[in-house]
Amino acid sequence: MFDRNGNDNSTYNRDNIAEIAKVSETVAGFIQKEYDRQKNNVELIASENYCSEAVLAACGSCLSWKYAEGYPGKPVTRHSGNKGRYYGGTHYVDELEEYCCDKWREVFHTDYHVNVQPHSGSQANFSAYAAVLEPGDTILTMNLDNGGHLTHGSAVNFSGKYYDVHFYDVDDNGFINMEDVEKKAKELQPKLILAGASAYSRIIDFARFAEIAKSVDAYFMVDMAHIAGLVAAGVHPSPFGYADIITTTTHKTLRGPRGGMIFCREELAKKFDSAVFPFAQGGPLEHIIAGKAVCAEEALRPEFKAYGEQVVKNCAAFADEFLKLGYHIVTGGTDNHVFLIDLSEEPFSGKDLQVACDEAGITLNKNCVPNEKRSPFQTSGVRVGTAPMTTRGFVEEDFREVAHRIDDVVKKLRAEKEAEKDA
Repeated sequence: MFDRNGNDNSTYNRDNIAEIAKVSETVAGFIQKEYDRQKNNVELIASENYCSEAVLAACGSCLSWKYAEGYPGKPVTRHSGNKGRYYGGTHYVDELEEYCCDKWREVFHTDYHVNVQPHSGSQANFSAYAAVLEPGDTILTMNLDNGGHLTHGSAVNFSGKYYDVHFYDVDDNGFINMEDVEKKAKELQPKLILAGASAYSRIIDFARFAEIAKSVDAYFMVDMAHIAGLVAAGVHPSPFGYADIITTTTHKTLRGPRGGMIFCREELAKKFDSAVFPFAQGGPLEHIIAGKAVCAEEALRPEFKAYGEQVVKNCAAFADEFLKLGYHIVTGGTDNHVFLIDLSEEPFSGKDLQVACDEAGITLNKNCVPNEKRSPFQTSGVRVGTAPMTTRGFVEEDFREVAHRIDDVVKKLRAEKEAEKDA
């Protein structure tokens, strides 16, 4: 893992690249370039992070070779139902997968059923919907422009194509409008109400969502992919005890391998396991499950709590500095690891700023903002997050300095656009 100055005190990645080069110098060259980019850039993508060498090692272990369709238990027979594996030689991966599940229940202080097999957050959401919904059923959720995720009902995604999706609004300041949630829930009588986002910077009121869902006899689902590490660290309210269904990734604020998980109330366990396998996936990636187990152990350590606290402090300082510089921040600030800079009044788009920042060694991403007027390929905003650079040791003053670096890029870009207009 890189430190704050881009130094790598281990040889893990370099040794791996050297080993790959023995077979393919071309592939090793691509990886080397990406390694150098990550080492030298300021990484602000809110959905990215750096995982530990222990997680990387687990993901590159001999478990990569093992097929294990099914779930831990005896070999599948005509009498065993859905429990068990469809392959032999699974004794040790059975133990590993059960251990991984136990550790994640420990991380989140819950007795919910957990399935650690989803390959990604999107596949976790696909399986979650399939477990409790039929095509055409109604979902009430947050749309992409207001901070939701592609799998929360976007028209181009399976969620928008297979289900009758309706969206609750945010208020003029970008906060979730809970009155609108309640009003639309009563009008639409959805089968499922979804909370959670990919670009929402405020605390989500899980208790109020649960109350509204119960009042209309809807399932309440939380996609906590972005905030899971903050929940684990105790710096964001937990959805456990409120939601019927919780999905997450493991590679964002949790600092684990790329993958997904589903938690659900015990009475829904059979439906959810069947929705993951055999409905949505075949063999689980046991090497990634090993990485998830290592990640869970790391999340149980005191230093992870300190990390989560620092992520939130850093993000608050980062947003505050942009406000001092005169920028419009959606919701006026942040309670978590992410916020949006609204560029609606600028002569350039979010994509323009993303490209210009790339050239300046700063990685962030274009993002839609509430009441978006530009296309999703251009956008009127950018999203920034503090999780990856906090992993590398950045503190509040470092992020204030980065805000000024981005401001310099903005000033240059603004001048270029004005010059183009005058030409």
